[in-house]
Amino acid sequence: MELTREWVTVRASIALTFAVAVLSILAGLAQIGGLGVDGPLASSVPAVVRQTVGFTGTITGFAMLGSGFALRTGYRIGWYSTAILLPLTAIQGLMQASVLSFPLVALSVLSMPALAYNRGRFDRDFSPSPTQLAAGTALVTAISYGTVGTYALRDQFNGVETIVDAFYFTVVTASTVGYGDVTPQAGASADIAQLFVLSSLVMNVAAFAVALGVLLTPAIEAQLSKALGKMTDRQIDLLDDHVLVLGYGDLTEPILEELAARDGVEYAVVTPDETAARRLADRDVPVYTADPSDVEPLERVNLAGARAVVAATEDDARDALAILTARQLNPDVRIVAAVTQRENIDKLRRAGADQVISPATLGGHIIVDCAFGADSGDATTDLLGDVIDDVEDVDDTSD
Repeated sequence: MELTREWVTVRASIALTFAVAVLSILAGLAQIGGLGVDGPLASSVPAVVRQTVGFTGTITGFAMLGSGFALRTGYRIGWYSTAILLPLTAIQGLMQASVLSFPLVALSVLSMPALAYNRGRFDRDFSPSPTQLAAGTALVTAISYGTVGTYALRDQFNGVETIVDAFYFTVVTASTVGYGDVTPQAGASADIAQLFVLSSLVMNVAAFAVALGVLLTPAIEAQLSKALGKMTDRQIDLLDDHVLVLGYGDLTEPILEELAARDGVEYAVVTPDETAARRLADRDVPVYTADPSDVEPLERVNLAGARAVVAATEDDARDALAILTARQLNPDVRIVAAVTQRENIDKLRRAGADQVISPATLGGHIIVDCAFGADSGDATTDLLGDVIDDVEDVDDTSD
């Protein structure tokens, strides 16, 4: 079970999607450039088909990148688009009939079970904001205006015969590249075409600027969230099978160091201390600025999907409130707490902690053993179980 959770996870699905996207782009470019090495199926696929599939495979790869970013944010639409594109990349890899495309086929097939396994994790609905709708509408309208207008005035252009030529000219003009292969004719008879090109240029440049601003907004928000010590929506949505550290204190730092040293362990800190939150965010530690004793913040950081909860802030009363809330929201999660005052052990247990550890008791045992010549590492290992038993004995005595 643990092996399955380790290898078939949300992050594995996302990583495989990006890997397929990169391989699809590289294999397509290699096929277009004639760098592909013929494979066993080369004799069965016409050369023109292989080159065409190389072109479409590159486009599919870029589309797959978009699906990967949608998966990173947990969007259901990203799951559907990836589910459609994965078989397509596998088929295109086979039709490219190149040795270089075999890894693409294998990875596409491998990605399908992982994507199906995590289907339920990508449940976020995509609801475009009014700004996004306006930007998309402006972009489509501007390109349509340029394409239809250029085709309608094709008699006044050099090099425009089909709707594809008109679309090509519109995109090249809107990007301000201006290759010069398609131009309006000179003279009074082409005044309308020249004026049309100017209006199309202004409309398309403005539309592209608006669309670019909408694309950059999430990145700017992410930087602001980091500066303010807050997790982004993307980071929160990806939390799964993680450890939640409630509150921040002197004991929190060694806890975070230990969690960071364990490969594959996801964790996040919930603290109302904005100064500590900013300091943690600067070190790329996932942190959510809120009171851990409140219900909404714990629900937001997916307490239901957490593997464990740790409370160790040197404030037993605050820890008790956080533990009580966490236990009410998730009766099955394992909760471990550090107690500052030994007389509060029973209170933290009654609040819902599965295990309560006294750092003072643990430190006292280790110091005495070291004073009598024991190695600190060995003393810690030998006495940890005894200290926990001592804490449990204190709990029994208090009862």
